[in-house]
Amino acid sequence: MNATLPKKANGLLYAVFALALVFSPFPALSQPADATDTTTVSEQSEPLPWLYERSDVPVDRSWTFGSLENGLRYAVKRNGVPPGQVSIRVRLDVGSLMEMDHEQGFAHFMEHLSFRGSTYVPDGEAKRVWQRLGATFGSDSNAETTPTQTVYKLDLPNASAESLDESIKIISGMMSSPGLTQTAVDAERPVVLAELQERQGPQTKVQDATRALFFAGQRLANRSPIGTPETLRNANPRDLQLFHQRWYRPENTVIVIAGDGEPEKFEELIRKHFSNWEGKGEAGLAPSFGDPVATADTSRLVIEPTLPQFVSMAVVRPWRQVDDTIVYNQQILIDLLALQMINRRLEARARAGGSYLQASVSQEDVSRSVDGTFISIIPIEEDWQAALRDVRAVIADATTYAPSEADIAREIAEFDAALAIGVESYATEAARKQADDIVNAVDIRETVATPQTALDVFRDMRDLYTPERLLESTRKLFEGVATRALLTSPRVIEDGKEKLATVLSKEVEAARDVRVVQKDLGFDSLRKIGRKGRVKSSEKIRRFDVEKLILSNGVRVLMFPNKAERNKIMVNARFGRGYAGLSADEEGLAWSGALALMASGVGKLGQEEIDKITTGRRISLNFAIDNDAFEITADTRAADLEDQLHLIAAKLKYPRWDEAPVVRARAASIIGYDSYSASPQAVLRRDLDWLIRDKDPRWKTPDKTDFEQLTAKRFRQFWKPILRSGPVELMLFGDFDRDEAVEAVLKTFGALRKRRAPESGDEIQSPEFPSPQTGPEILVHKGDPERAAALIAWPTGGGLDQVRESRKLEVLVSIFNDRMFEILRSREGASYSPQVVNNWPVEFDSGGFISASSQLTPDNIDRFYSVAGLIAKDLRENPVSEDELKRVIEPLRQLIARASSGNSFWMSQMEGATFNPRKFEVLRTFLSDYTVITPAEIQALANKYLVDSRRWKLVVLPESRRGDAQGS
Repeated sequence: MNATLPKKANGLLYAVFALALVFSPFPALSQPADATDTTTVSEQSEPLPWLYERSDVPVDRSWTFGSLENGLRYAVKRNGVPPGQVSIRVRLDVGSLMEMDHEQGFAHFMEHLSFRGSTYVPDGEAKRVWQRLGATFGSDSNAETTPTQTVYKLDLPNASAESLDESIKIISGMMSSPGLTQTAVDAERPVVLAELQERQGPQTKVQDATRALFFAGQRLANRSPIGTPETLRNANPRDLQLFHQRWYRPENTVIVIAGDGEPEKFEELIRKHFSNWEGKGEAGLAPSFGDPVATADTSRLVIEPTLPQFVSMAVVRPWRQVDDTIVYNQQILIDLLALQMINRRLEARARAGGSYLQASVSQEDVSRSVDGTFISIIPIEEDWQAALRDVRAVIADATTYAPSEADIAREIAEFDAALAIGVESYATEAARKQADDIVNAVDIRETVATPQTALDVFRDMRDLYTPERLLESTRKLFEGVATRALLTSPRVIEDGKEKLATVLSKEVEAARDVRVVQKDLGFDSLRKIGRKGRVKSSEKIRRFDVEKLILSNGVRVLMFPNKAERNKIMVNARFGRGYAGLSADEEGLAWSGALALMASGVGKLGQEEIDKITTGRRISLNFAIDNDAFEITADTRAADLEDQLHLIAAKLKYPRWDEAPVVRARAASIIGYDSYSASPQAVLRRDLDWLIRDKDPRWKTPDKTDFEQLTAKRFRQFWKPILRSGPVELMLFGDFDRDEAVEAVLKTFGALRKRRAPESGDEIQSPEFPSPQTGPEILVHKGDPERAAALIAWPTGGGLDQVRESRKLEVLVSIFNDRMFEILRSREGASYSPQVVNNWPVEFDSGGFISASSQLTPDNIDRFYSVAGLIAKDLRENPVSEDELKRVIEPLRQLIARASSGNSFWMSQMEGATFNPRKFEVLRTFLSDYTVITPAEIQALANKYLVDSRRWKLVVLPESRRGDAQGS
């Protein structure tokens, strides 16, 4: 069945920093099915839908499946989340593994060309057509190419009968008759080459080496969807047309439509626009992808100065097509549970201060090429051999000794809770997600089932989770044709390849004392907060259907009970003053909060104990810093709400200061520091927030010496007073009973001691924009010498007084962004991803800016600044056309309409409103501020803000070309 696990075609390094891979994301597991809620195969009175052939998995009857006489298959469904939107997916069974040697990159190139123009749309007009219908290019209309498929995606907002008909007609032309003229190929070639160039970097180098090692002897070893510079430069209309004829055929196509409409109408439109499509010439025959080769190298060393030491291992087995049966899926569940027990032990050992910072194990079927078990290890010191031995020892323990009943019971509780959450949220699951699930199921040759089916089968098979069967499953997961390992190192290791092979081949003894002690703990082990509080006042904000409470201890509560997302409650506990309360004159330790604050324990409970008391519960602790508050956030459900609030309140009142998370955070920061210089984008992530705020230390990424000086004592000294600081605002948005939630709040947050409010002398220091300079600020990176980045920015403002103007700036910025895209990407191919953004901090009186940036080659930096300057000049001097204005306003309107159907939108907009009611006032004009605007207003904004004399520039160059931007 379809598992919404991380996509297998996107490389193996996604797990480098994932702590709990096998839980990502449920309802996953491929939703195994049972025979209790749906008709079984033997009871079927009608033919099985095409997706369920050779399977006894009960059919998900919310979908309508069908096929056309020309062989095209489809699946359609009514789903009103979000309202008015229809999600369309067109999947072609062709990816980079089907390409001939001279065609490498053609599947991806074809995707680009199909979007440029086709039978029903002139070259370059498809994007504009969908913009007028409210779709944003790149998010609502996009495509992706993997080793095994090409998928075209359209999320059409406010879908009317006319816009849906027009869109499906355009897509049909894209599939059957894309524009493959010499003009189109020559115009799109620089774009694809720019994308290839932008993807180059240390991570790509490691991914390529990993593929070559892990999949040696198979097509996947040396084929990337992006292709090669040589094949892309040599691509011509004739070869692309031949490729299109072989693979773009109805019998090779699946269409999935899910959205706010009648399935019968979706079927009618598919028949109307695709029934006459016929393949031309001889159909493509997929080559053998090959099996793993036992005789290939087992080790490889990659030297990359900007990346930390990292060991990735693979136990590879041949991939085989399976019959997607219930029994098959039961085994998948057993395998997942076995892996999760190993991951829990690996994480517990890392927390306790082992030889590795992080390690995880996963199983994946990769691109219909390999059934593999993959291990990722980040050593904590230089001794990668010790880290590798220790991880292998933990695995050896799992493959030698059966798990205990207590170990199994804990993981069963976690799985049960995750599957139950999938059931609860299914009714409000987005149409685009369910459409993607069908596409992914087709790709991996499996089926889909409802979350309820998955949960029922899981609960019915608990007697299969025996220690003996789990031990057998674990052993099989680490058996295969070959075991291979790749070591990435920032420094040369003499005979590193041979040393790695030697360590890999040595027998290891099963580790002792690595199993997590299953303590009998519950929430009663968490200290009570204090005496229950009371409600001092209550006020209904009727325009928004929210309620504001002020408690006797000064805590303010904003509650919004609603059914937008079934059985999900968003919790945001805001305290202190965030960045506004930090010193603007000296560096602090704000950066360390996200790394270790939530992991440092609560009261008498460390992280392991907190994990235990939250087993099987939807309870978490997440930390963030906003401009005006520190935030502890969580997603929970009604059954867990009181305990979730108890945990957060206890974190504020009874913080624990374990040293291990701080030590681990310091090690992670030092290990990863050099990666900040690996690419232009990484350098911008490190320095832009600091530089564009005139080097305000509150936004500075620490130097390596700062990381090295982090101690548990300094950490505690910095964060202890912050956790005690006021004011406190609690936000509850979601599916809950109002009275029950108030009772839970009074027992927890209402029982906190009263906190001091900021005094009048506690002035907020707003960030400033840097002064204009004669030349750009120059930074350097240590990555690909043909990659650079450029940025230009103009100061705007801040605060609530002019927040309505800041919203209109979004329209100006969208027009600027669209023009940058048209010139630098679509027309010139100088950049793949130019971006213009508007930043207006409502919590400060200044510090806002508009910035335009792009990754490009060093030779195109001057061109970037020239284009940006010309666009700004034209926006100042000439009003935009009505059509151009519509093409940015309509997507903005639809984006707001969709976002406002969910709780996260309203919560983000109302943060701080219990202390500043003006936030409610300015929210009343939110939609009109973005969408009711004239060309004259756009021109006036451009003249006010896009002023040449105030602009600031930044360039990121490769080290070897530092002097090239002096005159830019």
